[in-house]
Amino acid sequence: MRISDGIAAAAVAGFALLAPALALDGTRTPPNAVVADPDRPIPPRGIGTEPPTLTPFEAFRSGTRALRAGEMDKAVTSLEYAAEQGHPAAQWKLGRMYADGDGVKRNDLRAFDYFSRIANAHADDHPSGPQSRFVASAFVALGHYFREGIPNTRVKPDVTRARQMFAYAASYFGDADAQYHLGRMYLDGTGVPKDPRQAGRWLQLAAQKGQHQAQAVLGSMLFKGDLVPRQGARGLMWLTLAAEARAPEETWIGQLHEAASRQATDDEKALALVYLERWLRGRRD
Repeated sequence: MRISDGIAAAAVAGFALLAPALALDGTRTPPNAVVADPDRPIPPRGIGTEPPTLTPFEAFRSGTRALRAGEMDKAVTSLEYAAEQGHPAAQWKLGRMYADGDGVKRNDLRAFDYFSRIANAHADDHPSGPQSRFVASAFVALGHYFREGIPNTRVKPDVTRARQMFAYAASYFGDADAQYHLGRMYLDGTGVPKDPRQAGRWLQLAAQKGQHQAQAVLGSMLFKGDLVPRQGARGLMWLTLAAEARAPEETWIGQLHEAASRQATDDEKALALVYLERWLRGRRD
């Protein structure tokens, strides 16, 4: 089903939240945005094509083996063949390679086109299906591109469409990264009115799945208590988890954790450790 034909609504339900003040309302607004030029052909790089005797899956496997061996031209040729036959994992891999400049020259528009193909062809795939993670990730990538735009291309900044892409991946596929970015849009008032309650709703869903950026933002909200009812120990727990998982360049997370640790009372620190132990035990169980 194509995004331009509309996407059936899927309810969000069954999540047990830690903080009653951040309860879900169980609703979702489906996106109605059209991904720009979803059928625009993506020309090959001009280095040949895979023999037609290979199935798309075999070409994808050949491409991934070539990637591991460092044979980039062979890898891209095989992946392009699989992608042209509609293999979503190959399309996603090529999209990420062009978005990151990983083994190929960075080309955001080419990446956008690959992600658009996935979103238009697989929006209605079952959310727990074998390729759902590629589809959800494609929607998230499109959300970033719509939010920022791609300079000197047809892809212009459009925060409304960005929100719709994040919202669909967050609600239908339950993608934690999408839930985090959607929460940040509500928190910052980007493309939507500021709504701390909605922000907390999505950030908590992402945090419970281990998305460390969401854990940091939610923890800061709960610890400060200026946007939602204050829960100092709970906030410190989330900030501690985020600080442990953060990447070295994410200094903002470390700064939030250090500030909260300095301000927390001894009772809050002790209770945060109890919450942390329970959360970790629950993850292990």
